Order: sequence, then structure tokens, then C-alpha cells
Amino acid sequence: MGWSTPWAPTPAELNACVECGLCLPHCPTFRLTGDEAASPRGRINAMRTVASGELPLDAAFDEVMSFCLQCRACEAVCPSLVPFGRMMEGARAELSAARPEGRRLRKRALGRWLGSRRRVGFATFWAAVAQRMGAGRWAPRSLRTGLAGMRRLGFRRRSIVGATFEPKSPPIGTVGLLAGCVMDPWFPAVHRATISLLTAAGYRVEVPQAQTCCGALAAHDGAADEAARLAKTNAAAFVGVDLVVSNVAGCSAHLASYGDWDATAASVEQRAIDAVALVARAIGEGRLPRLAPNGGAVAVQDPCHHRHALRMTEEPRTVLRAAGYEVREVDPSGMCCGAAGIYAILRPETAARLGSNKAAEVIATRAPIVASANPGCEIQLRAHLGDRVRVAHPLELYADAIESQVASRE
Repeated sequence: MGWSTPWAPTPAELNACVECGLCLPHCPTFRLTGDEAASPRGRINAMRTVASGELPLDAAFDEVMSFCLQCRACEAVCPSLVPFGRMMEGARAELSAARPEGRRLRKRALGRWLGSRRRVGFATFWAAVAQRMGAGRWAPRSLRTGLAGMRRLGFRRRSIVGATFEPKSPPIGTVGLLAGCVMDPWFPAVHRATISLLTAAGYRVEVPQAQTCCGALAAHDGAADEAARLAKTNAAAFVGVDLVVSNVAGCSAHLASYGDWDATAASVEQRAIDAVALVARAIGEGRLPRLAPNGGAVAVQDPCHHRHALRMTEEPRTVLRAAGYEVREVDPSGMCCGAAGIYAILRPETAARLGSNKAAEVIATRAPIVASANPGCEIQLRAHLGDRVRVAHPLELYADAIESQVASRE
């Protein structure tokens, strides 16, 4: 049978893997199971057999592909530079095309629903209702982690979409901020911190009205046509800005691969930068302050898309040290926390094991705060840590520290 879509893994990509096995100890699902089929090498072998027509795109192949977290830890250690993340997205796109039954609702949710601010707002309202009713106690296990780990949602909010924020002095450039599908209604404090820091660094911040969801979740789940449509929409929305900025690790990593989804979106890829990286750059250039140590400690949880996809580890630490914190390491190898987009919903048992492991590592640091720059990771951490450790975005902690210093001087 072989492949049938333009998103499929290419022969060159499939042949790049030399089966050395160096990826195995870095793969969360292989570490949990010891099963070769749950390793990057095993998954690539499965792709090869389907591509050659030896095996069909059946339920067994679907299971092998779906069990992957797409954390891309294997990419960071691969001597052959195998683009495993792109291959997984391509393999899942093939599955979505060949086995549409059971995926239509997910495809619609990850593309049409997340791309609609009105629909996300509707879902947010009912999630806020569920929080206040204590629904986490009786919700299905697949939703329990999300409800338990969410920040307190409000019924009324003021969206930043369509707004422009000016610095106090003539701007050194204009950045377009990706509001995101859930960041705007669920994490407004992170947006406020991001905007305050970028304007303080001298940037004009525009939040284009015509933007939509970045498409990362659609791409990861195989809804390739939806991912391409969303990328094209954002490419048009962010014309005219110098940089395209996201304060979400997963969105930043996806923006950095936009050219793979639509030719017109390559312009976004060339201008994309993570907000934490841009703030760290401003600190290094002296446009944002380095505060005196405040006596506090913060643990750092590296989202997989920061550590493995963007290879970005020093920048969050630069920001947190500039905020006056002592930085404590959680897991130098960067094992996935188990959130992985919608993975925690689709495979709650596996996600819970990884989440519990990560929570134990955070607690072992004895830091009262853990910083994470990805909403899924934050929700997963809070669900497993409870009230024992505060979970916050690195830019929130830095912005709060600057605000506290200013207040203390007045």
C-alpha cells in the first residue's frame, strides 16, 4: 500500500536512521516499557515496513505511532540527525487519511475549534463552571488532570487580540505576539508579563486580529491539512512585523517549522523567536535589568519543545537569574512530563506515570517554585504537585520581580 499523502516520511528520512540505539535511554515510552516497538528505532522500522507496502496502515501501526509522546528527546542525541518529529507528524497524517474513523472529531477540534476564539471561549466558560462545581472529582480520568491543573478561569476577560502596546521610548522594532488558542483565555497573566517585558525592552507589541491557533496540536495528531490552513492564516496575519513571538514552547517550536506546512508561512519561520529567548537577549544587551539575589530558589522544568526541539536551555535560566532567583535543576536529561499536547487526554495512565515522576523530581529540589514555559507542562505539574510547589512561567516570575523592586522604591 505505502504512503498516500505529501506529508509522509521520505525515503531519505527513513534511511537516515542507522539503528545505533543511542536514542533508547532518552525515550520516555521505551524507558517505561522496555519494548522495542515503543522506541524511536522501533517506530522508524514500522514506518519503513508500511512505506514499502509490507504491512498495512492498520490498528497495530496506529498503536505504535500513537503511543509516542513526540517529545523529540531522540532528536537531540541522534548522531545521524534523524528528523523524528517531522516523521511522526507525517506518519500520523497518513493514519488520519487512511483511518479517518474515530479521528474526525479530533481533527475538527484541533483545527476548527482551536482556531476559533468564540468556540474556545465557549469551552472556557464551561471549564470555569466545572472548576467551581468541583467537577474534577467525578470527571473522567482523561479530563481530571486538566481540570485539576488549570489556573482559576474567569467568566469574563478582556482579550488582547487586536491590541497594540507601545514602549515608553521610540521602538527599536515591532514584534507580533501569538495570542494562542488557550493562552489568551487561560493564561492572561503570562501575556501581561510578556507584553510588559517586551515593551520595557523597547519593542512595540502588536497582537494581530486576524491570527489563529498556531496549529501545533493539529500537526502532532496528523490533521495535516488543518495545520497547513492555520499556518497560512497566520502567515497573512503577521505580515509587517519584525519578529513573530510566542511565550509557549510548543508554539515556538511549531512556528520554527512553518515552512514545512505552507510555502507562504516560511516568512514566519524566518522571523519566529520564543519570548523567553527574546527577553534573555534583552537582558544580555542591558535593555532589561539584572536584579539582586532575592534569596529565593526556583526549579526549572524544561518543556520538551524548548530543550529538544529548539535546543533552548540557557535562556530560561538567564531570565530567572536576572529575576534574582537561585536556579535548581530538576532533570538534566529533560525527560518528558507526560503532558504532550492531548496525550494526557488520550493516554491518561502513561501520562500520569510520567507526571508523577516529574513531580517527585521537582519536590526533591526543595524549591518552593517551579518554572515552566509551556501550558500543558504547567497543567501537568500543578495536577501532580497540588499546593506543595507553585508553578509559574519564567516571564511571570521576572516581571513580578521587577514590579516588586519598583514598588519597594516608591
